[in-house]
Amino acid sequence: MDTTPAGAGRNLALATIAFAVCFSAWGMLAPLAPDLQDELGLSNTETGIMISIPVLLGSLLRIPLGVLTDRIGGRPVFTGMLFFSAGAAALVGFANSYAALLGAGLLLGASGASFAVGIPFVAKWYPPDRQGMALGVYGVGNIGTAVAAFSIPVIRDATSQAVAGLVFAAVIAAYGVIWMSLARHAPGAKPTHPRYREVLGAGWRLWRLSLYYFVTFGGFVAMAIFLPKLLKDWFDYSLTEAGLRAAGFTVVATAARPVGGWLSDRIGAEKVLTVSFFGVGLDAAGLTWQAADPSIVPVTIFCLTMAMFLGLGNGAVFKLVPKEFPHATGAATGIIGAAGGLGGFFPPLILGVVKDTTGDFIIAFALLVVFAVVCGGIAARSISSGPVPDESG
Repeated sequence: MDTTPAGAGRNLALATIAFAVCFSAWGMLAPLAPDLQDELGLSNTETGIMISIPVLLGSLLRIPLGVLTDRIGGRPVFTGMLFFSAGAAALVGFANSYAALLGAGLLLGASGASFAVGIPFVAKWYPPDRQGMALGVYGVGNIGTAVAAFSIPVIRDATSQAVAGLVFAAVIAAYGVIWMSLARHAPGAKPTHPRYREVLGAGWRLWRLSLYYFVTFGGFVAMAIFLPKLLKDWFDYSLTEAGLRAAGFTVVATAARPVGGWLSDRIGAEKVLTVSFFGVGLDAAGLTWQAADPSIVPVTIFCLTMAMFLGLGNGAVFKLVPKEFPHATGAATGIIGAAGGLGGFFPPLILGVVKDTTGDFIIAFALLVVFAVVCGGIAARSISSGPVPDESG
């Protein structure tokens, strides 16, 4: 019997679009990075820092915003976030120095915390046996980074960076009004007051999911935001060409995410994660091989199949979160989401440093192989060992 309340689909759609709009702001700097690097004379390391700054702040803010969502609900938190993101997007348009870009990136970081707001909001609208699908659909909001990757270079080339920032700001603010007018809390949803000590006391139940998300979402974010620069370095593409191809990566990963949630509802999240991690490991090994002398066809195959596996893994992880932490989904999402965000923060820095130091990206991709294989082993072991004991007391 379907116990999903009326209005669930509409609010899921509204939350998914809100997430996508926020993520489009979060991804504004990455597609501009190759040209900004040339214009400002930045090193690969400096460019990596600029790209990573929004990811870092977005990761850290997921923790307090997850708790705030548990306390007052996702509707008011998302409302404030959308209007704040609009202001940050406008500032990007007028950032014309490295320091100004770093400052704008810090402000953009808040929009990256939107994930921790939508997960508990959506989860309360759906019964446990449908949460994997619903949260996977919500994860389609990742498409916002593809929107930014494609549209920002086009608008900037046709007009200016200032116009691009103002266009994004206007769209985000307009959707803030729509969200505030139409979104509603789930019937019977009550504020909760989880204590982080209790969530952290869950031990391996929490850290295991954090590690999974560090690799799946971190890998997705790192590849999505660094791919325009990588493609320009490897194949000398224009900013628009590199942005379009990077958008393809995001589209594939985003489309796979609800599939990962749907499969997790049916065969179990750990099985989906096992396949995903070993698939990512194989693709990372392929990119390690290509890094010294890249060719567009194998690079495209490795990147797109990696996007598919990362998307499946993202959907599977957040099937497990409301199941493991039904009364503290926002707090747990904040911590696990922060781990995923940090997984997206470090790789661009490592890629930049490795490139400046060695002249190629081999070591960076080899590290991804190691992380993916370790996580695949943990997920496979969890299938055979059964549910993780509750250590929270």
